[in-house]
Amino acid sequence: MAYTEIDKPSDYFNTVLYSGDNSTGRSITGVGFAVDFLWLKDRTTAGSAHFLSDTVRGDGKWLRTNGTFAENTDTNVITSLDSDGFTVGNDVYSNKTGDNYVAWNWKESATSGFDIVSFTGSGSQRTVSHNLGVKPSMIIVKNRSATENWIVYDKINGAGNFMALNLTSATAASSSMFGVEPTSSVFTVGTSNATNKSSSNMIAYCFAEKTGYSKISSYVGNGSTDGTFIYTGFKPAFILIKNTNATQSWRLIDNKRFGYNVDNIQLYPNLTNAESTSETVADILSNGFKIRSTDAGVNGSGNTLIYMAFAESPFTTNTGIPTTAR
Repeated sequence: MAYTEIDKPSDYFNTVLYSGDNSTGRSITGVGFAVDFLWLKDRTTAGSAHFLSDTVRGDGKWLRTNGTFAENTDTNVITSLDSDGFTVGNDVYSNKTGDNYVAWNWKESATSGFDIVSFTGSGSQRTVSHNLGVKPSMIIVKNRSATENWIVYDKINGAGNFMALNLTSATAASSSMFGVEPTSSVFTVGTSNATNKSSSNMIAYCFAEKTGYSKISSYVGNGSTDGTFIYTGFKPAFILIKNTNATQSWRLIDNKRFGYNVDNIQLYPNLTNAESTSETVADILSNGFKIRSTDAGVNGSGNTLIYMAFAESPFTTNTGIPTTAR
């Protein structure tokens, strides 16, 4: 049994829920750490975008995963990232009266396997330094300056393939996005405008796995409500899933918006839909998750599905004691 590298996952990742009140300069607290990366979504109103902000790009700058949009600056949506949360304005996308919101928050740290990297595109293949100290398992790149897709590298598909976070497309082959496997110190971007357009400002979110805290891997679907059990070594707090073989939306569930099994409140990073409660998705368990849906987006029969998960609590402590025994 592998021992966890992080006994308290909530020091590095936490989900916060709140209801909008249309006030200006509203502080959302209770995250538990200084937020370096915020992913915010209105759960109630259809047509509401996913807003991503980080400390590297700076306050008030946000990107949207549900399209190819370039970076926007509007402090009335997300005003700032703070020492224990973040501040929003009175924009309907972040603080509409009566609407419910979810905020997924990360702390940037080599300890937790997360690094935010800003670089300028060159138009020709180049390497970009990161600070993880180990090979990234997933890299999400966005051209901030132009209307380009969100390009995803993952260790299962490899550097000769890619997927797009804003699209439903299956895995596609291309050497122009990445082309070369990342190392413990650099990742390589190719000649594509989406990952390396000349003179464009680029942002890359780099994730490495940490035992007992994060897992980036894959499973094979069986098309049954008695779906695959996926062992992560922790109780998941956040799970992002994509079918690599089929035209399907990305799916996102967490431990807060429903809070008990079967966890069936989905959001779709590539869509502006309100959260969906129409179909059960998965049981979130102390050491992983078990698929409970026939939906091809999470359980296509014979399909390979990749996932990225972060922990609510590890299955064991760093001394090997089961957390359930503490």
